[in-house]
Amino acid sequence: MSIREELKKRILVIDGAMGTMIQRYQLTEEDFRGERFKNHPCDVRGNNDLLNITRPDIIKAIHAEYLEAGADIIETNTFSTQRISMADYQMEELSYEMSFEGARIAKEIAQEYTLKNPNKPRFVAGALGPTTKMASMSPDVNDPGYRAVTFDDLVDAYYEQVKGLIEGGADVLLFETITDTLITKAALFAAKNYENESGKKIEIMISGTITDASGRTLSGQTVEAFLNSLSHANLLSIGLNCALGAKDMRPHIEELSKKASCFISAYPNAGLPNEFGAYDELPHETAHLVEDFMANGFVNIVGGCCGTTPEHIKCIAEKAAKFTPRMPPVPEPFMRLSGLEPVTLTPETNFVNIGERTNITGSPKFSKLILSGNYDEALSVARQQVEGGAQIIDVNMDEGMLDSEAAMVKFLNLIASEPDISKLPIMVDSSKWSVIEAGLKCLQGKGIVNSISLKEGEEAFKNYATKIRQYGAAVVVMAFDESGQADSLQRRIEICRRSYDILVNEVNFPAQDIIFDPNILTVATGLEEHNNYAVDFIEATRWIKQNLPLAKVSGGVSNISFSFRGNNTVREAMHSAFLYHAIKAGLDMGIVNAGMLEVYEEIPKDLLELVEDVLLNRRTDATERLVDFAETIKTKGKVIVKDEEWRKNSVESRLSHSLIKGIIDYLDEDVEEARQKYAKPLEVIEGPLMDGMGIVGDLFGQGKMFLP
Repeated sequence: MSIREELKKRILVIDGAMGTMIQRYQLTEEDFRGERFKNHPCDVRGNNDLLNITRPDIIKAIHAEYLEAGADIIETNTFSTQRISMADYQMEELSYEMSFEGARIAKEIAQEYTLKNPNKPRFVAGALGPTTKMASMSPDVNDPGYRAVTFDDLVDAYYEQVKGLIEGGADVLLFETITDTLITKAALFAAKNYENESGKKIEIMISGTITDASGRTLSGQTVEAFLNSLSHANLLSIGLNCALGAKDMRPHIEELSKKASCFISAYPNAGLPNEFGAYDELPHETAHLVEDFMANGFVNIVGGCCGTTPEHIKCIAEKAAKFTPRMPPVPEPFMRLSGLEPVTLTPETNFVNIGERTNITGSPKFSKLILSGNYDEALSVARQQVEGGAQIIDVNMDEGMLDSEAAMVKFLNLIASEPDISKLPIMVDSSKWSVIEAGLKCLQGKGIVNSISLKEGEEAFKNYATKIRQYGAAVVVMAFDESGQADSLQRRIEICRRSYDILVNEVNFPAQDIIFDPNILTVATGLEEHNNYAVDFIEATRWIKQNLPLAKVSGGVSNISFSFRGNNTVREAMHSAFLYHAIKAGLDMGIVNAGMLEVYEEIPKDLLELVEDVLLNRRTDATERLVDFAETIKTKGKVIVKDEEWRKNSVESRLSHSLIKGIIDYLDEDVEEARQKYAKPLEVIEGPLMDGMGIVGDLFGQGKMFLP
């Protein structure tokens, strides 16, 4: 019987604390060393994983106590057997052996109990802890971009541990007590590598740790962001353990239960530790709190962590027998991204702004800062993008004078140290696969790769897509193939259809995580063959949304107006008008400077007509007419002209105008005037302010206004 099948029938009980039980034996340095390590050069007392080799009798006895108490799943005594943690004891070379022996001991005793009662099969979870280092945070407060361990270091270390656990007999792998999601992504990457090389299907359990009342992991992620980051792994279960007792864990388990499509596990500490680091919560108290999880249908796997003993597990197992397991929901197939916080794209999502100013090829200011090594100031550009309404940050370091891989890694590591920026998902943007891969190794969240295409052929395309999936990212697919860039409607359709079929049917890439970029190309160039570029993009967008289920559409919006570089008035009008028509056709997102978007309704009518003549290719002389007009309003940068005519209108109209345009200069006096006019202050809110917000909502819903 597989563990997946058993979980459909009943709530399974996982064991309690290994460390708590080992402490009861009051082992000495000599007990840990045994005969084999009596001359080891450093102290090893406290290296509990070493007992798999030197005192397997104790480890087996502890497993037996938990099985006797009613545990269905026992965890191997291998929490720290990867070589990064073993370096503390100068025992790196023992990683595989400790892992193998830990799994072998547990498997042996689990099989004995299964034979005693075949109707209650027992399973072994190979335990993998978070290492002694962080991958998303710097240990040096003076150097926030520094990392004590790399993604590749972690993959190598976890591969050795995974190999030992599976070959030793573990039924599943349990990545537990997760404090840094990036470390777990590396561990999952290693497990997938071993699965591919061995041909063995590996079931994966994930258990994170919420460290305090903030509801976040130590590396700063919310529960939903944590879930989004790891959901690519086809998980058996996800849940929480350690740090908190059951009482404080409850709201987070409830949230996971509602949002995860896999099984849910919860094995809390026996309350919070007292001033001596001990746990006072009695077995029946812990069981009573965990019973609440089961009674409310939150969980499929329950047990205990720090401070829990066989007595705790016995009480929990007795409770578990009374309840039916949670039935995992079938989630809507939405694109679910994350930084420190989640971003979900639903059919109701109007438009997603992707900040373009941290792109070295498109922003002269950002390029100058990076090339001069001024990364601190470059971070402020990213922060401005967030403040300006970007919901995803695009980062591109493709520059011939730069070590693009090193620059990408340095900048993304610095972003990770800034919660106000790293709360957003990151789009890793490069034409070089090596740069993309270097960037992906820095993201603990679920980001987006921009981009891959068929221009190198199908095999390379499939290899890139498979790797992106393994890193846990969504992907932008450009409308390129072996023959070049698609510049007609028919070519866009052909390439996007072919790419979609390969990704969905051959690579098994989730359709909701595919974003097509059908090439926004520059119009008004003076070349007749370019006149229909905007129309073709809009129609390609419409076709993709109607014919490629769940796929998204994006594009580099500023490309459309390159003919008018230096004339922000015309460019802003072109961007807003183009977006208005493209969004109606189904455009989901765009790489755009949110600060260079005019409200569609506010574009002067004469300029709007000229712009739309060009974009929609309505007249043969459209380009010439817009060029002539542009000469009359040529600007250097964005010149703000204060038009105070609106101040002559009624107070209701003035408040509405302020809301739509984001003008705060006159709010105090206008609100006070309205307060004097209305009987109650609440009527100001329910009247003119809500009326103004209604207009904002209508414009936003019609694609005529762009909001974060």
